[in-house]
Amino acid sequence: MRAVFGLVLIVGVALAGGAVYLARDYISQHQDQLARERQATQDALANVKSVPTVEVIVSNRPLKYGEPLTVEDVRIVSWPEDAIPDGTFVGMADLFPENVIGDRFVLRAMEKDEAILAVKVTNPGEPAGLISRIEKGKRAFAFRVDVASGVSGFLRPGDYVDVYWTGSVSGNYEGGGGEITRLIQTSVELIAVDQTAGSDLTGATIARTVTVAATPEQVAALAQAQNTGRMSLALVGVQGDTVASAIEVNQQKLLGLKEAAPTPVAVQKKVCTVNTRRGGEIVKTEIPCTN
Repeated sequence: MRAVFGLVLIVGVALAGGAVYLARDYISQHQDQLARERQATQDALANVKSVPTVEVIVSNRPLKYGEPLTVEDVRIVSWPEDAIPDGTFVGMADLFPENVIGDRFVLRAMEKDEAILAVKVTNPGEPAGLISRIEKGKRAFAFRVDVASGVSGFLRPGDYVDVYWTGSVSGNYEGGGGEITRLIQTSVELIAVDQTAGSDLTGATIARTVTVAATPEQVAALAQAQNTGRMSLALVGVQGDTVASAIEVNQQKLLGLKEAAPTPVAVQKKVCTVNTRRGGEIVKTEIPCTN
């Protein structure tokens, strides 16, 4: 009995020793594999080029046109130094200067984490109305449009349009007569559609009036065109870098009609006669004309 117990004990000790040996071998292999992976990761990180960054200010939430910009609306993030857009604010003191009174207002809609640019906000204390969007030397001028002349409602503030005038020219002018259509202004900037000056419009909006930024001379031309005929707008595409030249179309040019040659006037032959009395009657006789 003791011999059997001793044999079982010996076999158990042997099996336990084998299990311990196998476990130690497995653990050792696993540790070696982890060490190799860790070293490979360190080598890869060492080979990665460090990208220099700069702290810039971005929006902390979606911002809409006309909203006042506050410190709670922005935050500072790290931005790759070689990819910073022009006009980016790199410090809170630049965006919110202490010695200036007045808020900044949003001029263009921005999404969350979008960089705050100088062209997207007003100067401190400057309103977000049309006055802040009119360049020096220009004026705001509004005129009427409809679904046809207003490009089916696809106009947005910030777009550029060509303006065509259609009407009749009174007076005796070369090529006049009938109704004509002429390009009177090219690449005029829209700064407002109806009462909306922000570019964050969704869907097509049938406008009744549009407001453009124009020089005083252009304003006078547009006012005269509005009072003497009909104006139509043509939207200039993003890649529309071709400057439109003077264009004029009348009915003859539109239909390819040519003026009919004048009907020749028949020249009547001059007849000369002489009267001769024969008894009681007078007889007319043709004779060659001397003059």
